[in-house]
Amino acid sequence: MFTLCVVLIILASIVLAFVVLIQNPKGGGLASNFASSNQVMGVRKTTDVLEKTTWGLAAGIILLCFVCAFMAKSEYNSIHGDTNTQVEQTTDAAEE
Repeated sequence: MFTLCVVLIILASIVLAFVVLIQNPKGGGLASNFASSNQVMGVRKTTDVLEKTTWGLAAGIILLCFVCAFMAKSEYNSIHGDTNTQVEQTTDAAEE
């Protein structure tokens, strides 16, 4: 499950980079190419879609990072909790 989260973070990061590169902060980019077909009452809708996609992907990456951190902490505690128990059992056996 942890590996799946890491793969999703990597894929979302690649898509986010692509979406950010499509945008042009000076009003050009993808929005200017399709401005005539996407205007509703003089408003461009392509930039809204790209902006919402950017924010959604960024929020998704942050959420996936928190999930991965929680899962990694759980795995770390379970792994180290088991080794501490084994060490205590070995020391008890050696003392007897």
